[in-house]
Amino acid sequence: MIGIFDSGIGGLSVLAAIARALPHADLVYLADTAHLPYGDKDDAYIRRRVLTIGNHLVDRGCGVIVVACNTATAAAVEAFRETFPKLPVVGVEPGVKPAAAMSRSGRIAVLATLSTARSERLAQLIRQHAGSVQVEVEACPGWATRVETLSLDDPDFVEEARGHLTPLLATGVDQIVLGCTHYAFLSPVLEPIVAHQATLVDVADAVARQCVRLAGTDALGGGRLTLLATAQPEKLQAALPVLGLRWLDDRLHSAARLVIA
Repeated sequence: MIGIFDSGIGGLSVLAAIARALPHADLVYLADTAHLPYGDKDDAYIRRRVLTIGNHLVDRGCGVIVVACNTATAAAVEAFRETFPKLPVVGVEPGVKPAAAMSRSGRIAVLATLSTARSERLAQLIRQHAGSVQVEVEACPGWATRVETLSLDDPDFVEEARGHLTPLLATGVDQIVLGCTHYAFLSPVLEPIVAHQATLVDVADAVARQCVRLAGTDALGGGRLTLLATAQPEKLQAALPVLGLRWLDDRLHSAARLVIA
């Protein structure tokens, strides 16, 4: 069984990629909705939540854990690995490496939450993988919350997104990294803005491939999906059709449930 968690529904983009790659694996998705968003919390708070949620998934029998949140990965994945040294743990980090490799202009951008934007982990990724490529880090406050509230077709957001992206495109940026799992669900708004100038870079499929490599016997099961949330589980399940993930309903063996963690 594979456990996947995020502060809310953003990690469903990662869950979907894993479900496609491992159709027979039993999957548990836990949304820490009582404590969202993580993006504006300090690192100590995020570490406490990551360890609490991780412990809950391990207690449920998950043999692989996916931290499906860039903010949580940056702040706490190393602490989680130290706590569970024998457990395969997959983090989600901004795709700086593939973006830098694909860039023709030598300029890329990373869209991120405030916490990820200021994190040492992102700075380290840039130092390690960007080489001579210029990287612009653009904090996008409120974007994750927009996904959580399913406010995806708000005309005002189109103008807000243009305000972030147009100056980046003007500098010659040709690869734009989605540095938060929530942002994948904003792609229908973002893609028309960057069309013919830049490519959006998401890492969900790369995370799924890593799960395939690590899963072992955890890839074998009944293909069941369990949805859990620390608050308002009904909203988690209701988000599936809105986010284009109605097909995951076929793997659900019960309604989304509330957990205390």
